[in-house]
Amino acid sequence: MADRPAAALAVATAASASAALPARATRREWTGLAVIALPCAVYAMDLTVLNLAMPAISAELKPSAAQLLWIIDIYGFLVAGFLITMGTLGDRIGRRRLLLIGAASFGVASLLAAFAESAETLIAMRALLGIAGATVAPSTMSLIRNMFHDEHERQFAIGVWIASYSAGAAVGPLVGGVLLEFFPWGSVFLVAVPVMALLLMLGPSLLPEYRDPDAGRVDLPSVALSLGAVLTSVYALKHLAEHGPSAWALGIGGAGVALGKAFVRRQGRLEYPLLDLQLFRSAAFGAAITAYGLTSLAMMGVYIFIAQYLQLVRGLSPLEAGFATLPWALAFIVGSLVAPRLARRLSRLTLLSWSLMISALGFVILVGTPGPWGLAVMITGAVVMSLGMAPVIAIGNEMMITAAPPERAGAASALAETAAEFSGALGIAVFGSLGTVIYAWALGRSLPANLPSETAQVALATIGGAAAGAQALGGPSGEALLAAAREAFTLSLQVAAVAGAVIVVLACVLTVRILGRGTAGASSTQVN
Repeated sequence: MADRPAAALAVATAASASAALPARATRREWTGLAVIALPCAVYAMDLTVLNLAMPAISAELKPSAAQLLWIIDIYGFLVAGFLITMGTLGDRIGRRRLLLIGAASFGVASLLAAFAESAETLIAMRALLGIAGATVAPSTMSLIRNMFHDEHERQFAIGVWIASYSAGAAVGPLVGGVLLEFFPWGSVFLVAVPVMALLLMLGPSLLPEYRDPDAGRVDLPSVALSLGAVLTSVYALKHLAEHGPSAWALGIGGAGVALGKAFVRRQGRLEYPLLDLQLFRSAAFGAAITAYGLTSLAMMGVYIFIAQYLQLVRGLSPLEAGFATLPWALAFIVGSLVAPRLARRLSRLTLLSWSLMISALGFVILVGTPGPWGLAVMITGAVVMSLGMAPVIAIGNEMMITAAPPERAGAASALAETAAEFSGALGIAVFGSLGTVIYAWALGRSLPANLPSETAQVALATIGGAAAGAQALGGPSGEALLAAAREAFTLSLQVAAVAGAVIVVLACVLTVRILGRGTAGASSTQVN
């Protein structure tokens, strides 16, 4: 009889411990994750597949040069511009509801884009696709926050989420190439329709709904300031990358900075802001967004050189170049799925710092691209770079949404994606400008003698212009010009790779300092 109180206490203690453990995901959550991954893959495909269809679109719709640029760019512009708004809107009206609204809009816009009969219609549909696409990342990431309560399961789920983007980006050019081989250009848009229809059918039963019950009204001036700041800043960066410094680009960029400052000041005065500035006080959030932003800057800055290197230096066709990038994408998928297992054995500080250093090594390997083994070296460097970057993005995203209160998970995810979009645009602008200067300087020193001045000017501007000029010249002069341009472009790739390595090492140093201060502060608090 005396043992009964002790036994009862043991049972109560065990029950309490069991209740304290986070609930494990069921088959419903894992099936829901698969449903979530599909629109993410389509979202990534839409960023890459259109480039292959542009020749057919140009031939049929006959857009002007300005319209052609808007067909390509407006999707990414509006995705970046609406991410913060959509993330906060999902926290208010319901994350599942916003995702389903976005999926329906994406499917309808894709269907209309596929059968567009004018450039204006296609631009309008691409704009709608961008607005709808901006619902995908924050809604899906914040839903994962609600579906997976166990830390290790959530890390794996985010790894799958990241891998779905990588898979979409990888298969986009391949799927697009096959479709365009047998079907009209509109077929590249129709791929999204059955995927979004599947999400609309299964989403209501498999995905949980969550919204902040205490959310206030959407602050429309904040939406306008956010949209204006992001759009003008990204536009200025793209203009700088394509045309170099100009008063127009600097003026637009300055306007973007001013709008951004006004947006941040307004958030500090609102009871329920569009952007919660308190997030930046978390060491985990600050370290993760620093690592994510800087690696995105370096990755996108170097990727623009790799894409041109494969086709214009190595002479691969677009489809062959797509296959050459597959190892890079597959390595990113593997790294995203392995990262959660590593996170069980290593601290976040150790995992992020080692991943960043491995990524930096990949950038350094890219320096060895000249020579007969250049293609193999480039693929090896890109694979190593991806294996290092994948854990940074997977674990970094988990750190950011976990650092935020559950009711602000959508806003935190949107902020992370906005940082990545902005950093990517900045990387393209800065690295593109640097590469242009290096390329023109190196080619200027080795231009063949007696080259027509017009051909020389075009060749000094881009390697594509040099290739066209070499083809027009023909003979030994054309071969000499093409060889010199390829050598000059390879040098610019090497310089970009070194710059990328430096930026990633800087990201490692800053991440260690920020997380180290946060760990020290937590330890001090516990001691006190």
